[in-house]
Amino acid sequence: MARILADTHDGLVGHPAKYRRMAPTVALTVALTLAMSGCAWLGAKERELVLRPSPGRPAAYADDTAGLHPGDQRYLIPVTATGDAASPGSGAGQLALWWLPHPDPAAPTLLYLHGTLRNLYENLPKIEAVRAAGFAVLAVDYRGWGDSTAIIPSEASINADVAQAWAELVKRQPDPSKRVIFGHSMGGAAAVSLASGLHRSLDYGGLVLESTFTRMPDVAASAGTLGRIGAAITSLKFESIDRIARVDAPLLIMHGQADKLVPVELGRRLRDAARPDVCWVEVPGGTHSGLHTEAKASYTEALRGLIGVLPPRLSGPEGRPWATGVCTTISAAPAAAQR
Repeated sequence: MARILADTHDGLVGHPAKYRRMAPTVALTVALTLAMSGCAWLGAKERELVLRPSPGRPAAYADDTAGLHPGDQRYLIPVTATGDAASPGSGAGQLALWWLPHPDPAAPTLLYLHGTLRNLYENLPKIEAVRAAGFAVLAVDYRGWGDSTAIIPSEASINADVAQAWAELVKRQPDPSKRVIFGHSMGGAAAVSLASGLHRSLDYGGLVLESTFTRMPDVAASAGTLGRIGAAITSLKFESIDRIARVDAPLLIMHGQADKLVPVELGRRLRDAARPDVCWVEVPGGTHSGLHTEAKASYTEALRGLIGVLPPRLSGPEGRPWATGVCTTISAAPAAAQR
């Protein structure tokens, strides 16, 4: 929790540096008070501080066509209520989706799931890097971000929005072997949650994780003593470490060695808990949100490498080998998941 709020890339944009440095203490104070009081208002405040939703759009995108190529679409769909009235954000609303087709109509289609703070408008450079690597892209702003309904989101509301966006992608890409899920940071946790309930070739073809963690409390604990206190009491879990072994499709994980928000060690632990043959790309000097520019060539090569190993439709258990030089390492049998 502490480290999430202190990130130099996804930090409190527009606030002086001294307030960004104070953010971890503020979040932990709220969380401690929440733990002692059980107040619902403080629970919402914790989610707001940690997840940092950013509704609306930057002024540069006031024109609905700004940043779009011919054929691109931004549109809204109604949110389907989850039926769980006790879950924060379980009610209805609108979900903003971006459909960005690839010039090649045979290209695979990727569901883009962003992390905290930055909405799709601020993710556009990374989205375009993914599209340039060979994917059509369906991107979603969870409720609380961008043009979607402004709420204080929860883990449940994010996962519900991801599930609905996935249903939209399935409509657009009839070939399950060409459906790919991509998640950055917190979006990676949502991606693991989605993929862990799907089946290779029958539902999807591959998963990409960038700068993603084992579980949310581990990120907080990596920030030191105060972070470990926050880790013990936070209500936000995002338990990817417990789900990653159920991902049965080709898996690409990319992480920067200089990531100050999610230490690379958490990415390595997630890799080691997954099934074997994970393509691990570790970028020397790479940061949390800048891999697509800091290591442009290897970033593009890795994404194209995933396209090369997507399983044929309704294929057997044998997988295609990763191309030589794409991965820093290819994992062996998974280690026991350790927290």
